[in-house]
Amino acid sequence: MSNEIIDDVTGGINALSGSAGRIATQQVEMVTLAIESVAQLVGSVGKTASDLLTGTLSGVNQVLENVSSALAPEK
Repeated sequence: MSNEIIDDVTGGINALSGSAGRIATQQVEMVTLAIESVAQLVGSVGKTASDLLTGTLSGVNQVLENVSSALAPEK
């Protein structure tokens, strides 16, 4: 009788330990996935911002060249 109770308690403790380990592992995996997602988002936003800035500066440069050529005296 006593051995059965000890076995039941030991089994319960083992089950709790296993569950706690799985929960901890899942939390680490979730944090890792969140960090990877943020890194991908930052990379995508950075590239988009860079492309937008490049396009804007190119457009401003073309406008300034046209204004320059319009104001320059013809020879």
